Amino acid sequence: MASSCFPSSFLVYFILSLLSIHNCKGHPNSAALFIFGDSLFDAGNNNYINTSFKANFVPYGQSFFKFPTGRFSDGRLIPDFIAKYANLPLILPYLHPMNKNYVHGVNFASAGAGALAETHQGLVIDLKTQLSYFNKVTKVVEGIGHPAEAKALLSKAVYFISIGSNDYIAPFTTNSTLFQSHSPQEYVELVIGNLTTVIKGIHKNGGRKFAFLGVGDIGCVPLVKAVLLQGKDECSENITQLVTLHNKHLYKTLQHLEKELEGFVYSYADLYSSANQISNNPSKYGFKEGKAACCGSGPFRGFFSCGGRDGEEYELCSNPNEYLFYDSAHLTQKASQLVAEWVWNGSSDSIKPYNLKALFNV
Repeated sequence: MASSCFPSSFLVYFILSLLSIHNCKGHPNSAALFIFGDSLFDAGNNNYINTSFKANFVPYGQSFFKFPTGRFSDGRLIPDFIAKYANLPLILPYLHPMNKNYVHGVNFASAGAGALAETHQGLVIDLKTQLSYFNKVTKVVEGIGHPAEAKALLSKAVYFISIGSNDYIAPFTTNSTLFQSHSPQEYVELVIGNLTTVIKGIHKNGGRKFAFLGVGDIGCVPLVKAVLLQGKDECSENITQLVTLHNKHLYKTLQHLEKELEGFVYSYADLYSSANQISNNPSKYGFKEGKAACCGSGPFRGFFSCGGRDGEEYELCSNPNEYLFYDSAHLTQKASQLVAEWVWNGSSDSIKPYNLKALFNV
């Protein structure tokens, strides 16, 4: 039934491939973009694994692609806009069957993934597995052309990472023995420890320029309000505590790595503060609704039912551009663009020490 609403799989692959090579020839000197993370960045890797964390059905993709691509949005994601600003094509998912050219970068992100292997284990591509995919890509890059060219590509590239949200929500939605056996501080240290290992792995393979999104105010998303807080218009203090600890620890870790790793430069964006400002003052940023989702059901449309893939009933707003959230936990294209513009051009009070525009040119 749904297949009549959007192109066949092959046609979807073909259209995305055409989009991905758009303007390639016009910008041969652009630094590559390698993307790691979760559903905030996943451009469709989960389409190719056995998981329930998928967005390859309508109405996802309705605003830009006009068909579902696997992105948890009505359109483009933050990295899609960053690629545009950097004069790059759309960066294809690593598992995309037509993705054989890595000169502009690769997207390894997986919806539901965390820095911890235990987060949604068996259903996602966790961060360390994403690193293993990157290691394979570096071998391909090094096997093509002159070694000096491969080294230059990897060192000039930007490595854009968004991870942690699922590590801090999953303990409250699943039975996490790992979380239960550690204090909040210890648990955050495990997350940051795994992330640090991956950063060092990328650096070992030639990566030098890193960009990080701090974890946003995930304790206030529609999913949490509807499911964990039973419809109350509040935020989860337990999740917020973990997020606050994570962001402080991450920033300190990056400052330490700058001294420890040769040539390491970074951009850290305080997504928590910025997202909080938008959700509390949506009209200031061009939104009519900052708490409820465009697509879903239940209080704040916070039940994860968008698209009704399993036969659930759901509601869909008439204009996603009026909403901060597209579904129970993910941003609309308009919100992603707003964040991308901020990350690209933002001032040093919220993005330190470089914004992404500067990082690409370092």
